[in-house]
Amino acid sequence: MATFLTTHQAPGLSAEEIVGYAPTVAESVHGQFRHLFVNMFTGAIVTVYDAEDAAALEREFERIGFLYDDITEIHYVLDGEGLSRLAAGDRR
Repeated sequence: MATFLTTHQAPGLSAEEIVGYAPTVAESVHGQFRHLFVNMFTGAIVTVYDAEDAAALEREFERIGFLYDDITEIHYVLDGEGLSRLAAGDRR
C-alpha cells in the first residue's frame, strides 16, 4: 500500500457538503482515506490516502464523484517529533 497526497479546487465548498461526502468517502473501496485539509475561503483541498497505486485512487475519486487536480505518491514522511530528532543528530 502506498500513500498519496492529492490536491483539489472546490471554491464555495461548504461544511455541509463535506459532511454529505463523508459516508461515501468512509466506504474506502479503492483507497483508504487518512486526512483532509480544507481552506474554506479559497476552496483549496488537500487529502491524504493510502491505495495500491495512483490508478486505484483515481477510481476512488471517480466513485466518490469528486474531481482532483493532482495525485502525488509520498515516499517520505516526517512529523514534528522526527524533525526534532533529526535536528539533534538522531537518524533513527
